[in-house]
Amino acid sequence: MSDFVNLGTLFNSLLYSILGVIVFWLSFFIVDKLATSVDMWNEIIKERNQPLAIIIAAMCIGIAIIIAAAIH
Repeated sequence: MSDFVNLGTLFNSLLYSILGVIVFWLSFFIVDKLATSVDMWNEIIKERNQPLAIIIAAMCIGIAIIIAAAIH
């Protein structure tokens, strides 16, 4: 099994993946708190505000790309 999968590399990949997800959610939480004029979840879920959902999705992709580049 150790010839097929390097356990150190597997552990590092899992560690960096978990770290990336944590940093992503912290970044999203900070952006959510900075946007005090809009309750994003209420607007997206209850009001069905599709343009806001697209903007938040683009922000999430941008944050994910930055984190992936920083960790890689």
